[in-house]
Amino acid sequence: MGHKSRFTRAAVGVAALALAATACGKTSGEAEKDDAEKGGGSSASASSSKGIGLAYDVGGRGDQSFNDSAYTGYEKARGEFGLGGQDLEPNDGESDADKVARLTQLAKQGFDPIIGVGFAYAPAIKAVAPKYPKTTFGIVDDDTVKAANVADLVFHEEQGSYLAGVAAAKATKNKHVGFVGGVDVPLIHKFGAGFKAGVASVDPEIKVEEQYLTEKAEDGGFSSPNLGKEAAKGQLDKGADVLYAAAGLSGQGVIEEAAAAGKWAIGVDSDQYRQKPLAKYRKHILTSVLKDVGGAVYDLTKSVVDGSPKTGETRFDLASGRVGLSESNPAYGKMTELTAAVEKAEADIKAGKIDVPTS
Repeated sequence: MGHKSRFTRAAVGVAALALAATACGKTSGEAEKDDAEKGGGSSASASSSKGIGLAYDVGGRGDQSFNDSAYTGYEKARGEFGLGGQDLEPNDGESDADKVARLTQLAKQGFDPIIGVGFAYAPAIKAVAPKYPKTTFGIVDDDTVKAANVADLVFHEEQGSYLAGVAAAKATKNKHVGFVGGVDVPLIHKFGAGFKAGVASVDPEIKVEEQYLTEKAEDGGFSSPNLGKEAAKGQLDKGADVLYAAAGLSGQGVIEEAAAAGKWAIGVDSDQYRQKPLAKYRKHILTSVLKDVGGAVYDLTKSVVDGSPKTGETRFDLASGRVGLSESNPAYGKMTELTAAVEKAEADIKAGKIDVPTS
């Protein structure tokens, strides 16, 4: 299927770069400045008039998933274009006002583009972008911010999740699988809907457990591995033997619990088989639904560097190569019936023969 060549790969370490606390969130900008001054990188200082501002979603950098995917694009663009940059972490239980302050900080320092990673940044970008009309803003996973200087970077997550459902249906021995969503919101429902449709396309009699960890992101649904472990244990106890988690950092708990039980887990957003902090669980990570947030960050930055900033909605899908399944686990490639079914489903989605539901 060739997915591996389409996605940016990076081994992202969990160790923090001596993150300094600020009123608007933690930042690695000073560490990057020090590296540049020592000749260790191409970044300029945080006050550079040219560079990328990146504001992470709940869970922050080191989630081995959504935020880390954004970071790979940030680092690739900085390296290729010789840009400065500052990436800022969220605070626990923060408000929209905190996000407004974070984006305003980046805008005042002259970063361009400025990208909010996650739909939670929509209110803040709506508030800040009009005040800085010459700066390009991007938001991942939200298509409601309509402004002349804003790019809505959104994905057909349901398509990749459909392929995961096909894979899970072919891998299960118990005819029983599970889905764990981080937060009970429409975006995560897309993952669940696609997954369930993919399972049913193979065998409608396969039972699908479905659970959302929290109602609101600020309650820890995307940032609590312990909640993921608890949900996974419940589904495994009921007989599920393949678990798919779309839960950010919480998904690590799902993977850990599935591995402890000797069952399959399916990762999300990044190729979680390749994430070093998850290495001891990797043989139980069947595949991951890839959502190339890093590619979207890179593309938007390149458009600014080229002098033609992208604005409006860009929606990435299987056909664009920004959504797909990873093939890193050797065990996946050996399941010929499974891979054949996934390849056929992918071709049918691209051809318009399958319309994957989003809810």
